[in-house]
Amino acid sequence: MRNLRRLMCVVAVAVACGSTLRAQSDVPEKFVPKTDTYDYVRREEMVAMRDGVKLKTFILVPKGAKGAPMLLDRTPYNASNRVARAESPHMAMVTSQMLDSAVASGYIVVYQDVRGKYGSEGDYVMTRPLIGPLNHTKTDHATDTYDTIDWLVKHVPESNGRVGTIGGSYEGYTVVMSVVHPHPALKVAVPFSPMVDGWMGDDWFHNGAFRQDATLDYIYGQEAARGRSSWWSGTRDTYDEYLRAGSAGAMAESRGLGQLGFWRALAEHPAYDAFWQDQAVDKLLAKEPLKVPMMIVSGLFDQEDIYGGPALYRALAPKDPKGEYIHLVMGPWNHGGGRSTGRSIGDIQFEGATATWFRRNVMQPFLDHYLKDAPDPNTPRVLVYETGADKWQRFDAWPRSCEKGCPESSRKLYLLAGGKLGFDAPAAGANPSAKAANERYDEYVSDPAKPVPYRERPTLGGYDADSTWGQWLADDQRFASSRPDVLVYETERLAAPLRVAGQPIARLFASTSGSDADWVVKLIDVWPDETPYQPKMGGYQQMIAADILRGRYRMDPANPAALKPNEAQLFELPLPQVNHTFLPGHRIMVQVQSTWFPLYDRNPQTFVPNIMFAKPGDFVKATQRVWHTGQQASAVELPVVP
Repeated sequence: MRNLRRLMCVVAVAVACGSTLRAQSDVPEKFVPKTDTYDYVRREEMVAMRDGVKLKTFILVPKGAKGAPMLLDRTPYNASNRVARAESPHMAMVTSQMLDSAVASGYIVVYQDVRGKYGSEGDYVMTRPLIGPLNHTKTDHATDTYDTIDWLVKHVPESNGRVGTIGGSYEGYTVVMSVVHPHPALKVAVPFSPMVDGWMGDDWFHNGAFRQDATLDYIYGQEAARGRSSWWSGTRDTYDEYLRAGSAGAMAESRGLGQLGFWRALAEHPAYDAFWQDQAVDKLLAKEPLKVPMMIVSGLFDQEDIYGGPALYRALAPKDPKGEYIHLVMGPWNHGGGRSTGRSIGDIQFEGATATWFRRNVMQPFLDHYLKDAPDPNTPRVLVYETGADKWQRFDAWPRSCEKGCPESSRKLYLLAGGKLGFDAPAAGANPSAKAANERYDEYVSDPAKPVPYRERPTLGGYDADSTWGQWLADDQRFASSRPDVLVYETERLAAPLRVAGQPIARLFASTSGSDADWVVKLIDVWPDETPYQPKMGGYQQMIAADILRGRYRMDPANPAALKPNEAQLFELPLPQVNHTFLPGHRIMVQVQSTWFPLYDRNPQTFVPNIMFAKPGDFVKATQRVWHTGQQASAVELPVVP
């Protein structure tokens, strides 16, 4: 019994001790992981700006680095996620693919949250404008980048004191802002798919037509919280969802977007007024001296910012007649394609890993030259991938000429009676009105209640798990060509290749029975009915360039005006840049329509002050006519290379 009591006492003490120990937290106040096997060191800093606001900054330094250059990527998309892409001891695994060649070359990589987002202090403003009429504070992305670089060169002893800025989309915008009054240590900038002009042709509008299905959910995600907020739907097909909502304003109201500053600004400025003109980056930078070499990287199939890169190059190239500072690269990529491998978009295959090749063989030598004193790599002034022929082309200017002298020759491809398309203009008759109606124009009824989808349904939200948002600009267009409210014009099969390089321009002589109208024009490469080894491509209608114009802005983007019903007028629509060869056996097709839904909001086809808030009764059917007489010859002007 004594032994039993002793044993029980020992057990009781053990239990008591164990209880005491287990009552303490299993989690230490600060856990320090063992990172001996890591090939980099990660640092987190709160870097103070000139107004005292501190920005969350992550610095990844290769182990053993000495005299290494730095690349800075400033993001509104959570810098913490940028450095936690994977749990790995290897720096190449935790950084973005865009930086694969730079990491392999021993660069220090810096990610930073822009002010007001995620770990950074301060107030967030969407694509914060430069200090001036639209920004009455004393800070902008230019000053924040300057202050960040100033801190980096003083506090990163492993660096050589040289910095490059790099990033895509919104981050491309911050890159472009970095070259305005740049820090002396900023030696080079590489913006991928930068946001440049949100009204003319980047994220928010295209020629006045509002990109509702790509904008409302984005604004909600960016501005409803300091972090990211998730837009909700409850409907599989966004086509149905937006059609039921009615107008873009009604959809925004249903989600509470009236509380968000940028939506209110968009809704108040549907025209190209001073609000947009004063923050158009290409116009702003054209007024600044060139101090930082820049490689502008764009995608020929960029579904979000297809306008920005070429527009920025066009604005800056005249300031650089020798091609020493400003370079343009256009690859066969969607919005993020230049930052990944670039092998394909949907069913369209390209020659190898085009983006990986570009970063290793063009971008990295360019960076090394300015940041590591590497030899001059003879970077092409303009480098553009030629789709169709699947090869890269070097140009000494864009789109005027090429290095070996191949001047472009503009040729009009006419929309003709009977759905034909050809380079011969329709005959100019003495009395066009005497011709039969189908010889003078083609017509269709545009019904806002049954708009043409921008891609085959169901149209999915861009953030849906199974969304293919990134490939819609290369979608097969047969789903649209069979609709009665889409006009189709087509050439005979080509006997010889036809190469186009530059900017096609659609010039439509068109009329509407309404008082407003949208015009969508698509330039399409129609594959042969059968294609060896690529059966899925048989008859494929591959969109090469397409865009939309809101009719009310035909004369003046800043001052909308009603259209005169049933009066043929000229509508001029510049299409996105192309570098494409239509191969023998292919056909060229042009499609014309008046809705591109739900990506773009519906034009009610009745002139109202602000289409964002059109009422159900404003939406009416309209008869649209595209004219093809000698006096009113609709055509697409192609930049043909002889």
